[in-house]
Amino acid sequence: MNRLILHCDLDCFFAAVEMRDNPQFRRKSVIIGADPREGKGRGVISTCSYEARKFGLHSGMPISQAYLRCPHGIYLRPNFKKYSKASKQVMEILSRYSKDFQQIGNDEAYLDLTDTCLNYKEAKENAKKIQREICESVGLTISIGIAPTKSLAKIASDCNKPNGITLFKPENFKVLLKDMEITRVPGIGKKTKVYFYKKGIKKIGDILNIPVSKMVNLFGEHGKWIWKVVNGFDNRKVKEFQEERKSISAERTFLEDTNDFNSIFSKLGDINEKIHRSVIKHHIAYKTISLKIRFEGYQTYTRSKTLPFHIQDKDRVMVVILELFREFSNNMKKVRLVGIRFSNLERNHKVRQTDLFNYA
Repeated sequence: MNRLILHCDLDCFFAAVEMRDNPQFRRKSVIIGADPREGKGRGVISTCSYEARKFGLHSGMPISQAYLRCPHGIYLRPNFKKYSKASKQVMEILSRYSKDFQQIGNDEAYLDLTDTCLNYKEAKENAKKIQREICESVGLTISIGIAPTKSLAKIASDCNKPNGITLFKPENFKVLLKDMEITRVPGIGKKTKVYFYKKGIKKIGDILNIPVSKMVNLFGEHGKWIWKVVNGFDNRKVKEFQEERKSISAERTFLEDTNDFNSIFSKLGDINEKIHRSVIKHHIAYKTISLKIRFEGYQTYTRSKTLPFHIQDKDRVMVVILELFREFSNNMKKVRLVGIRFSNLERNHKVRQTDLFNYA
C-alpha cells in the first residue's frame, strides 16, 4: 500500500479543446456529438461542458434528448484531428514525469511515481506541476487522483473536477470512499448496479462491510474483484517489467536550485534507495551506473561507469556516484536536477556482493 499512482483525466476533453480555440464558447453549454436537428437528430453526445451537464446532459445521451433539455446549447460536430493533436501534446508531457506511463484512450493516463517521489506530498507537488504545464503549453485543464492503486486513483480523479487533485492515502481512503455511490467503482455501471441494489448494496461502504466470501457468493468472481478494488488490493502495475528493458532510472528536481553539496548528495541517496527497492523486487542486477545532472539554465550532463561484473549494492553505487560527481565539483552553477540510471541489466542472475577492498 505504499505505491504512488496517478490517474490523470482531461476535463470534458473534446469540449475543452473547442472552448480553448473559441473563446466565445467559454462558460457556455458546449455539446460535442451528432447534429441535433432541432430535436430530431440521431446519434449521441461524445462529451459536453460542465455548464451543459447542469441540465442533465452526459456522454452517451441521445442527442435528441439533449436538445430537449438544452435547446440553447452550442452543438458541434467532433474534430478528431484537432483532438488527436491536443492528446499527443498532453501525453508527451505526462510521459516525461515517469517511465511507468500508461495511456488510456485520448484523455486518460496512469503514472507511477513510486520511484520518483518519497511521499504523497511530493506526488501532489508533481501533480500541480503537471497541471500548470498542461495549462500553459496546451491550454487545457486536467484532474488528477493520487492513490496506492490504479483503481483508487481513477476514483479519486473524478472527485474534484475540474482541474482538481484528490489524494487517497492508505490510512484514509476507506473513510473517503464509504459514502460514495457504488457506480463510482470501475466495473459497476448503470446496468450492473441494479444487481447490487437488489442485495441492499448502494454505497461503497456497504461493500467495505461485507466479507469477501459473501461477495463471491453473491456476485462470483466479479464480486471478488470489486471487493479487492475498494479494499485497496488492486496490484495491477502501470507498466509491467519487460525482459528487454534497457535501463531503470529515477531523477528528482530541487524545489530551488542549489549548490549545497550535502543537499545534492542527500537527494542522490534518496534516489538510490528508491531505485534499489525496484531492482531488489524484480531481481535485477546491473553493470553500468550513470549520473545525470542538470544545472541552472538547463545545461544537462550524463556521466557513466561500467563495472566488470553485475551487482545489486546501493552502497557501491554511492561510491561510483561520488566519483562521477567530482567532475563537476568546480562548476560554479547551481544544480537544478539530479538522477541515477542503471543499465546493462540482468535478471535472475547470481549477484556478486564484494567487499570494498575487492571493489576498489
